[in-house]
Amino acid sequence: MRLRIRGLDPHPFAPLFGMDDAALAAHSAVRQIADAKPGYPCRISLTDADVGDQVILVNYEHQPADTPYRARHAIYVREGETPFDAVDEVPVQLRTRTLSLRAFDADGFLRGADLVEGKGLEVAALVLLADPAVAYLHAHFAKFGCYAARVERA
Repeated sequence: MRLRIRGLDPHPFAPLFGMDDAALAAHSAVRQIADAKPGYPCRISLTDADVGDQVILVNYEHQPADTPYRARHAIYVREGETPFDAVDEVPVQLRTRTLSLRAFDADGFLRGADLVEGKGLEVAALVLLADPAVAYLHAHFAKFGCYAARVERA
């Protein structure tokens, strides 16, 4: 089985970059300048912002299923990024962090989970996706709990 990892679509976030601070606040968002690397992981490109880059920290609903597992959390996005979308390639951002993998069925119910170092992402993901009831995985940064990326069968 092959794995596909996907970052977020940049289009829903594009309007945020032209907003002033008050308008951002109305969208549960704030503008920040990266002051460390790593530390500001863009969920579109799945790369870490460079020191001095502008990012938007926004509350994002990553699990919109109408189940008890519906979820949202803070994520960083960077303007002008191309979404990461690759088969059998793990971005450095995921490879170098501890991850929580959460397996969901097609209806959005949690069916399994694992906690792994990024270097073990493929093995753990393949085990979870071997269950035919699992439709996709969400990777989260284990330390802060925020959504990182979607992992699915290629």
